[in-house]
Amino acid sequence: MSPVTGPTRGQEGSSLIETALASSVLLLLIFGIFQMSFALYSYHCICEVAREGSRYAIVRGSTSCTNTPTLTDCNASAAAIQTFVKSLNYPGINSQSMTVVSGWARVNGTLPATWSDCSPAVCNTPGNMVKVQVNYQLPLSIPFWRATTFTLTSTSQMVIAQ
Repeated sequence: MSPVTGPTRGQEGSSLIETALASSVLLLLIFGIFQMSFALYSYHCICEVAREGSRYAIVRGSTSCTNTPTLTDCNASAAAIQTFVKSLNYPGINSQSMTVVSGWARVNGTLPATWSDCSPAVCNTPGNMVKVQVNYQLPLSIPFWRATTFTLTSTSQMVIAQ
């Protein structure tokens, strides 16, 4: 008997099918890694956007125009913070899928501060706190998987400086 040198009868296409199956699993894994990397990038951007929004609010408190006469858009409101945050335009982030919620807290000398329905006109004074929460609807698209949308949320709070 001689050793078999070629494919045995009836198995000529098996390597093609094995390659197709292995390639589809590999492509699913690669695209999944790309989408998860994009999700991590988006979360980093949303965290940065929330921090920038709270920083914008703390330098535009009720005394900001007195302390810095050349400062524009003094006494920041929730609408002004939302407009600023949505105008940052980070690459890959759709500002239409972003919601921004701002809140102010009056510090009564003891921490933690109590978050209340305090209007910016009352609580936008130095020493009080501002909180900016950004929610982002992130669409994920992985081949052979259903389209999914995740909500990324980041909150930043700082003490109003001026």
